[in-house]
Amino acid sequence: MPYARWLEQAHALVQGHLITDPNESAPFLIDWRKRYRGQALAVASPASTAEVATLVRHCVEHDVAVVPQGGNTGLVGGATPDDQTPSIVLSLRRMNRIRELDLHADTITVEAGCVLRAVQDAATQAGRLFPLSLAAEGSCTIGGNLSTNAGGTQVLRYGNARSQCLGLEVVTASGEVWDGLRALRKDNTGYDLRDLFIGAEGTLGVITAAVLTLQPRPAAQLTALAAVPSLSAAIELLALAKSQLGPALSAFEVMSAESLRVVQTQFPNERIAFDPLPAWTALLETSDAESEQHASERFEALLQLALQNNCVSDAAVAQSIAQSQAFWRLREQIPEGQAREGLNLKHDIALPIARIPDFAADAGAAINARLPGARLVVFGHLGDGNLHYNVAAPAGMPADHLIPLQAEIATLVHDRVSARGGSISAEHGIGQLKRAELTYRKSAVELQLMRAIKQALDPRGLMNPGKML
Repeated sequence: MPYARWLEQAHALVQGHLITDPNESAPFLIDWRKRYRGQALAVASPASTAEVATLVRHCVEHDVAVVPQGGNTGLVGGATPDDQTPSIVLSLRRMNRIRELDLHADTITVEAGCVLRAVQDAATQAGRLFPLSLAAEGSCTIGGNLSTNAGGTQVLRYGNARSQCLGLEVVTASGEVWDGLRALRKDNTGYDLRDLFIGAEGTLGVITAAVLTLQPRPAAQLTALAAVPSLSAAIELLALAKSQLGPALSAFEVMSAESLRVVQTQFPNERIAFDPLPAWTALLETSDAESEQHASERFEALLQLALQNNCVSDAAVAQSIAQSQAFWRLREQIPEGQAREGLNLKHDIALPIARIPDFAADAGAAINARLPGARLVVFGHLGDGNLHYNVAAPAGMPADHLIPLQAEIATLVHDRVSARGGSISAEHGIGQLKRAELTYRKSAVELQLMRAIKQALDPRGLMNPGKML
């Protein structure tokens, strides 16, 4: 084996935490959707930033690529090695310590392998809120969240992962350690290196730790479902919610009837408040700093106004924490329900909110002209303009028959997104799935700047090759 000696040395560098057995390595070499499968010389699990740095230097010395991996929950193949480049998977799973929690600064410093829910729980125990929240929070990691600039359900109030991060610790492509763990909200001392690594999908370096911001815990949180007849009505409801609730509006999700049908079919024990299913269901959450009574009064006033304006035909406000959790499960179980039903074509898009209804009508007509009977499973974060626009096979058609149509359907969707000033990736990233498409969706100037940054920070091209660029 040409890499036998290299593997022996790598084994020592990570104190024996190196997997080379094919059966043990297999889960690290395939993405969550099982669309991409790669190869690697080994899976390394360092326990410290120093070990990561030493291992990266060892890889650079021998022209071995590094593929950083967190919880491996991504949807675009961004953490899966390719099958052409000699590489290791660098799993951050053992780097899962909470290093510091500062209640005066309202910050928490954590290692990249910390599972998102563990950070949320630590914040809760300290009487604070870490508001980044998404369906995979029980298994995704902070390093992965930052590498993809994860969004989730509360972007409307708190922003993406980037907005919730003050500082980073990064192992560079040369194996040096940049200590940028500064818990400062103001620091204008040159280029913002932090923002280069956030959203870079591990192509510029390895995020090993981060300083994250914490928020006060709200005095009350209320959740409601509202039946709306159209996306235009949902946007009208969103405008009313913003005007009536202001910054207390922390989430505004929409789910199509087909999305809830998936949940109804795959999770029959879940109760859906409306029968029959409306064309669209909005899920609203308010986080109130005053009291539950204050929150309830404002919420009820909003929904009464919405009913009077005919943008809502029915509504249900959660009467308990358990009922609120049940409302959220309807939204969170859509991706798992889709996975159970079989392969589907996912499109994670962002649009100016006012242009969403026109896009949906145009894209739906184009897809059904190409694939009559296609089932459109559309849901997402309407409050920040992010839709998960997914296409499932028509009834009776085997799901895997969609694979040959993937590129064509993506073009139908993304052409209409681009024409309306939108983005082909709102929060999932580029990875392998959208790499080729990025080359003609971005302008020549943007691509030139991105490639210059990549060349400057990773001149050997060893950081997560085959992703993004």
